[in-house]
Amino acid sequence: MGDRRVPRTTAEERDHRRLQLVVALRAFAQAGFDEGAGGHLTARDPGRPDHFWINPFGRHFGQVRVRDLLLVDHDGAVVEGEGKVNPAGYAIHSRIHRAHPDVVAVAHTHSVYGRAFSALGRLLEPLTQDACAFYEDHAVHDEYGGVVLDGDEGERIAATLAGHKAVILRNHGLLTAGGSVEEAAWWFLAMDRCCQVQLLVEAAAGKAEPIGPPAARAARDLIGSPAVARLNFRPVREHVLATCSDLT
Repeated sequence: MGDRRVPRTTAEERDHRRLQLVVALRAFAQAGFDEGAGGHLTARDPGRPDHFWINPFGRHFGQVRVRDLLLVDHDGAVVEGEGKVNPAGYAIHSRIHRAHPDVVAVAHTHSVYGRAFSALGRLLEPLTQDACAFYEDHAVHDEYGGVVLDGDEGERIAATLAGHKAVILRNHGLLTAGGSVEEAAWWFLAMDRCCQVQLLVEAAAGKAEPIGPPAARAARDLIGSPAVARLNFRPVREHVLATCSDLT
């Protein structure tokens, strides 16, 4: 299940990642994930893997175009584009990209349901089929040390992420990662919705019976794969392309 990835040149892959990053930003804007100057999405540059593309600080997700993206090295210097880098975005994303060479893209925004659920300081339960995508494949970063502005905290978050597709940052929100922009973006969209569902279930019933471990693992192996994430992001991308004419 999923899409076939056609081999691309380095230049073609760079163009693809940058466009998908903007598509993801627009999709996040449509989902209401933007809030002030907070939130950041990154994509590793295919030609310079120690550099990554990021949305400029202080720009609404719904206004960012491909030409607005910034290329940043792992020392925080902007080497292409004009604008400033979100200090927290650099502190978190640079450490994740450095620690995990397999991670192409990282998404973190201050979504409402993600923030609400993060205050509970616990993992998502496999209450629905969709939530099974994250079963035993996410972690809780169980310490809040204030706004993330230093590399040490970024390194701790990167360590928590190891081996997982997502992290719940306690009292902060959600962070997702993937081997493509499409994957990281879809996991964030899906995880925030799963947070919403669990909050609704617990508000209505207090405690619900989760799906059992064998069935949850089987569902995760099917719907929690990178290929299925790319497949699920496809209609999101189509909607953005149909509703936004100023992406580049």
